[in-house]
Amino acid sequence: MRYLHTMVRVKNLDESLDFLIFLVAPDDVELAKERRAPMVELTYNWPNEDGTTEDYTGGRNFGHLAYRVSNIYETCEKLMNSGVEILRPPRDGYMAFIKSPDGISIELLQEGDSLTPQEPWSSMVNKGSW
Repeated sequence: MRYLHTMVRVKNLDESLDFLIFLVAPDDVELAKERRAPMVELTYNWPNEDGTTEDYTGGRNFGHLAYRVSNIYETCEKLMNSGVEILRPPRDGYMAFIKSPDGISIELLQEGDSLTPQEPWSSMVNKGSW
């Protein structure tokens, strides 16, 4: 058995595509071209005949997606500079959480051992839920 992809329902396709970095991890781009790497499948369900759309909440969501990163601090800084809120900062030099535009929790994990705790991360507090 081999992992293929994760499907995530999205409400706003354009907004979600702006979050494109998470469709395929950077280290998997070449393998993904040959469909040999795990990917996230964003699924857009078109509006009903009456024009309404479904809000995907608790019962339609799941835990989280997880990605290993080469430097948790650099990744979080890049995300923050792009307007992504860091909900669980990497105070421990190992783990952080963010959310996609559709509220899907994404866990970021440091590759290898934890990095040495450093500012501003070690003083940052959690925000909201993830």
